[in-house]
Amino acid sequence: SSGINAEYGAAMSIPVSQGVTKEIVEAGDSSCPVRKGSNVTVHCVGSLTSGMKKFWSTKDPGQQPFTFRAGVGQVIAGWDEGCMTMCKGERAKISMSGDKGYGPNGFQAWGIPPNAGLTFELTIIDIKHEQ
Repeated sequence: SSGINAEYGAAMSIPVSQGVTKEIVEAGDSSCPVRKGSNVTVHCVGSLTSGMKKFWSTKDPGQQPFTFRAGVGQVIAGWDEGCMTMCKGERAKISMSGDKGYGPNGFQAWGIPPNAGLTFELTIIDIKHEQ
C-alpha cells in the first residue's frame, strides 16, 4: 500500500515507525528512492509539534538546503526514519515523538525543550547514491 488513498486524498498520516508518522504533501519519483548511505539534499522547515512554532527553515534568508547521509545516524532518528521512506521530489510532513527527536536534552540553541514532539516538512531536492 502506497499510503495514497483516493477516498482521503494525499493528506493521510502513514505510520513509519514507533513514534514517527509521515503525511505526503506531494508525491516524488518512486524510481529514485532514498537508500541507506545516500547523500540526500533537502529543503526543510522544522517546527515544534505543539503550537507549530518554527525553529529552522532552509528557506530563510542566509540559509541553504541541507545535505546529509541517510540511514547512518547523522541526523535525529525520526528524521532518518522518515527520509528513508521518501523519493526524489517528494514533499512530506514527518512528525515524531520527543524520543525520536532531540530527547531529554532538547536543543536549547533552537529553543527546543526536552522531549518535544517535532514536525519537519521535508522536500527531497537531490539524492546521490554511493557508487
